[in-house]
This record gives sequence, structure tokens and C-alpha cells, in this order.
Amino acid sequence: MPKRSTAEIAREWGSILLGAAVYTIGYRFFFYPNGIVPGGVTGISTIINFLTEFPVGVTSMLLNVPLFAFAWRHFGLRFMLMSLAGTALTYILVDLAAGFGFAATENILLAATIGAALNGMGLGIIYRTGATTGGSDIIAKVLRQKYPYINFGTIVMGVNLVIFAAYGVIFRRWDAVMYTIIAQFVVTHAVDTVLYGLNTSKVCYLISEKSVELDQAINGVMHRGVTLLHGEGGYTGAPRNVLLCVIKRRQITDLRKLVKAIDPNAFFVVTDAKDVFGNGFGNINEE
Repeated sequence: MPKRSTAEIAREWGSILLGAAVYTIGYRFFFYPNGIVPGGVTGISTIINFLTEFPVGVTSMLLNVPLFAFAWRHFGLRFMLMSLAGTALTYILVDLAAGFGFAATENILLAATIGAALNGMGLGIIYRTGATTGGSDIIAKVLRQKYPYINFGTIVMGVNLVIFAAYGVIFRRWDAVMYTIIAQFVVTHAVDTVLYGLNTSKVCYLISEKSVELDQAINGVMHRGVTLLHGEGGYTGAPRNVLLCVIKRRQITDLRKLVKAIDPNAFFVVTDAKDVFGNGFGNINEE
């Protein structure tokens, strides 16, 4: 692995601190005073705090010890150090902010949505460095190694449902549980937005009798590369050219107009692409 510069390391640790601060704002000033429980170890610690008033941050750190021992074996020293930093900074700020605890809003729906957006943004910033905040994040990272086609936020959501159910059973606050579930959907989308960006790419497949003209137009007008696949009609057995291209989401309307102008009878399939690397897209060397 190439040696990283001091500036890169500083940006990485600065991102962890920023993510921890954003997460803390969402938790302390929106979630906690309105009885909304976050997911993962923080959610378990929040339930314990509601029962015993034991500090959330301290409880979370104690619960994370066995999980970090597990992470050491699976992900190595760098992941361990980065995640320890993310976890420690997050929970230190969470406990320090308890002294300033107040509700930014008493509207539980606003608290759920705005707090969740901040939580998700904070977590996403930390995840982009390759670290986690411990807890269910570590479990999700392990599962994503085995099932890489499932988004990180989606895995975390599944793990958290058990915690929300326990909260409802213990406190009989099913209204808060429902707002908590809404909040977690927002968290999931906020995490994915930070990790993958708003401008999701599209994979397009075009089957047309005018494949040559479409190829030239996509290259010349939209400045996007096209791969020509050789197919065969399943019913007729006739040879078919299939054009494969990847475009930005904002370009989909332009491509539809272009295809309609050249061949209105073209068969056109568009699917989402979360991660695209190569010319004009992401750098495959970035973590």
C-alpha cells in the first residue's frame, strides 16, 4: 500500500472529528430529548441510560470492547485505529454534550427527520475514511464483505430493527418506536448519499437496428463511451447489437431524446449503478 502524505492523514482524522461532531448534534439535540433511540450500540446504551442514567458514551465504549477485539482479527491495525478514533471521539462528544442537553425542537417528527439527517451525514463522513463508530457498523462491514451488493446503510438498518423492538417492549412507547423507524430510513439514505453521492450513475442497454448511428451520436453528442456487445434474438435467432454505456443521472433525459430522434423503436433499458470507476467517473484507487 503506498505511503500516505501528512496532509492526507490530517484530512482523514479531521473528517472523523467532523463526522463525530455532526452525529453528536443530531443525537443530543434532536434524538435524545425526544425519546428517539438510534441504532446499534448507541441505541442499546440509550435504553440503558433511560433505565439507569448511566452515561451513554461510557456504556457504548464498554459494549464496543468485544466488537473491536473481533474487528482486529478481521480488518487489521489501520481499521482498528481509525475506528477506535471514530468511536472514542463520537462518544466523548456525546457525553460532553449532555451538559448542554436541550431539545432543538419538541416536534417529534422534526426531531426524527432532522436528527436522522445529521446522524446519517456524520456516520457517512466517518465511513468514507474507511472507519466506523463500532457497534453494528462492524457487523455490517463484515456482512458487506460477504454480500458486497447490499448497501452499507441497508445492512445497518436490518441489524437495528431488533433494538427498536426491544425499546418498544421495555418502555411501551410504540409511537416513539415508529418515529425511530422513520428516522432510520432517513439515516440510511443520508449515509448512502454521503458515501455514494446524489448523482447516481445509470447503466444503459440499447438494442436497435441503428446501433452504428446511436454509437456515433452518444460518443459525439454526449461524449460518453459505448461498448458494443454482440447478442442474438432468443426467438428469431437473428444477430443483434447491444450498446452498453454508463451516464450520469442528469444525462438520462438527453439520452432518451437522442435515442427517440434516431430510432423511436429502440429497446432501451436503464438501471442504477451505485459505484462506477474509470474515465469520467470515480477513481478506482480511492478507498
